[in-house]
Amino acid sequence: MNTPSTSVSPGLGGFLAFFLLAIALWLLMRNMNKRMRRMTYREEQEAAARAKGGQAPTTPADGRAPGGSAASTEAEGPADAGDDRSGTIDPGPEGTTRPDA
Repeated sequence: MNTPSTSVSPGLGGFLAFFLLAIALWLLMRNMNKRMRRMTYREEQEAAARAKGGQAPTTPADGRAPGGSAASTEAEGPADAGDDRSGTIDPGPEGTTRPDA
């Protein structure tokens, strides 16, 4: 009797799909590590500023507000009265900072 082969392999298509997913994961991890290092560096700079007795800046060096939106300038006028984001930072647990809610 001649039985059909039951071994199935993913072949070249499966290898390429897995390889592309691995490359995408590597790029994402690399980007995440870069952002984590940048965040740690900023925290160290703020801690050094606080240790000197000065206040840490409320906006990062890239000009963005703590919530991630562009920082408002005095030329734009006062903030919307319905906007509850005050821009102040409240220290959270374990020395982290989080925006007031």
